[in-house]
Amino acid sequence: MALSRSTRVNILIGNGHFLSHFYVLCLPPMFLAWKDAFDVSFSQLGLTIALMSGTTAILQTPVGFLVDRYGARFFLIGGALLMSLSIAAMGLATEFWQIMLCAVFSGMGNSVIHPADYAILSGSVDKDRMGRAFALHTFSGNLGFATGAPVTAFLMAALGWRQTLLIVGLLGVPVVISILLQSGILRDQVRAVPKSGAVNLTGRDLLTSRTMLLFFAFFMLGAMAGGGIQSWLVTVLHTVKGLELPVAATALTAYMVGSTLGVLVGGWFADTHKRFIMPFVVGLTCLSATTILVIDWVGLPGLVIMGLALLSGLSMGASRTPRDVMLKDAAPPGQIGKVFGFVSAGLPLGGALTPVPFGYLIDRGYPQLVLVLVAVLLMLSLLCAGSARVSSRSAPVVAAAE
Repeated sequence: MALSRSTRVNILIGNGHFLSHFYVLCLPPMFLAWKDAFDVSFSQLGLTIALMSGTTAILQTPVGFLVDRYGARFFLIGGALLMSLSIAAMGLATEFWQIMLCAVFSGMGNSVIHPADYAILSGSVDKDRMGRAFALHTFSGNLGFATGAPVTAFLMAALGWRQTLLIVGLLGVPVVISILLQSGILRDQVRAVPKSGAVNLTGRDLLTSRTMLLFFAFFMLGAMAGGGIQSWLVTVLHTVKGLELPVAATALTAYMVGSTLGVLVGGWFADTHKRFIMPFVVGLTCLSATTILVIDWVGLPGLVIMGLALLSGLSMGASRTPRDVMLKDAAPPGQIGKVFGFVSAGLPLGGALTPVPFGYLIDRGYPQLVLVLVAVLLMLSLLCAGSARVSSRSAPVVAAAE
């Protein structure tokens, strides 16, 4: 049975996005082996993740400018290849500085993924299926996060860390080859056509416009809330609610499973009920915040907490794909790369901001405030989302000058 062109596009783009997330979480299982092999501290080990993620976040926006100017396909191919070969090269390292250098190069390759993927999906997928395409893109990335650590740990136990890195790194090569061989079906975003009366902004003006700054804050605040849950839900449930660690960990797993499945629900809704995207996002975000507060404030058995965590994750995940569709609709034609490169940089930034201050609250004896602040961050993100939506609809049509 022949696959449709849209399906093939989604598979190609999804495979690359899977790898980009997989590679981020394939490194933590290496830490103990690297500590023995290179005699380094845990802070130095953590620097590998910081270098990879930080490089990605910093370069996403300039790469987005390049994608908009020269097209996305070859940037995607080159970035995915650099990302994969850098991970494989870690398996040949003889000094720890080489590991860190490879982490930087892998982050450089990874910085291409979001700007290029969204530019290609915007040009290759029918508008009536855009929400589902974005949902599958997010879903594949979440699968990469979910499988990176366990797959790497299993391979390490069987083959050792060097062989594992070579295998998982070179796994990206056939993915890159498949994208290269089928690059003809990957259509780039529609270029901007100047319109009478349009405001001709520079790329910098576009990204610093009220609309884009509000979308950046929307993405960042949501990621801050998610980072708080992922980092500290287990600790809070154990210390505040008295749950056994396996039960608390299962609650976090339920939240993550719900969040992953929810993006598919959100993609379907974004395609079938376009007029109600904003109420959908508002309702589900409020539901997620409410369930988090119920978990925090009400004495409940562990099984009920697991169910509420699943519901909170499902609500949050379902609101994410409409968020991406709203941003795509707000981006001027031909500017998808720089817009998604800039705004999606708020995701790693937000995820990095909350774990330390939330941990400080726990150290000071206020673990019960963590989930309250998560709910507050979610509600603040809605204020930014609503303002961004209104701003994007009321602002004049803009075209960013190259």
